[in-house]
Amino acid sequence: MEFPLSKSELARLLAVSRQSMYYTPVKDKKDLELKQKIERIWAQHPAYGSRSLAWHSGVNRKRIQRIMRKYGLEPRIRPKNRYPGKNTKKATIEEAPNRLKSLRPIQPNAFWAGDFTHLSFHGQTVHLATVIDVYTREILAWQAGTHHTQSLVLDVLEHARRKHRITPAIFHSDQGSEYTSMACQEWLMNHGVRPSWSSRGKPWHNGIQESFFRTFKLEFGKPRQYATVPQLLEAIGKYIKYYNTKRIHSALRMSPREFHRAKKWKR
Repeated sequence: MEFPLSKSELARLLAVSRQSMYYTPVKDKKDLELKQKIERIWAQHPAYGSRSLAWHSGVNRKRIQRIMRKYGLEPRIRPKNRYPGKNTKKATIEEAPNRLKSLRPIQPNAFWAGDFTHLSFHGQTVHLATVIDVYTREILAWQAGTHHTQSLVLDVLEHARRKHRITPAIFHSDQGSEYTSMACQEWLMNHGVRPSWSSRGKPWHNGIQESFFRTFKLEFGKPRQYATVPQLLEAIGKYIKYYNTKRIHSALRMSPREFHRAKKWKR
């Protein structure tokens, strides 16, 4: 069917703009707005997948996934294979049991866990040691150094104790020599903390720490982007603050600090 008047003439007759004579689907406009919202979230949280995007934006996850498919959207940072193959070698007898296998914390500061990761930095290795609260997933303290020693472990434990003015009932780690050393065991004993160890060759027994380091390395990027060690350390501190206070943790559906506040726990 043809109109006797042109669109311009009809628009003047109806006292509307010519642009309004063209139909624009409402759904397409809303989809574009959500696409732009997702991109704004990624500007601050480049590793968020559809689940975290949904929690952050308050939009249904299936709608987020549809928009991502429609516009070919992907997180700026994507995880690699997350799970190593299981070690089939028989573990040696442990002096301290893996208490995480049979116990689950129901409040903060019941279980802490500790571990190292290694960062390649302009021809040298920087060792990053952390202590994490197993319940809230908050990084309680961290220390970095160029030497992988028991002193680094003791420093980060002492930093966590002084900063939070408390010690846990149980401290979990792997069976690295730094954690099984007499000095570390004496520190735990003197503060009334029971040790818990992962089985040898089974890093997934310390999965919460392993998960943090996977996320850290994925989102932090290459350490060599920083020119000096002080710049690197400052960037690590900023990332850990972001992780604790702003980044949505998939197991908590909020940041660790928000989770702690929401539960109204008293230290």
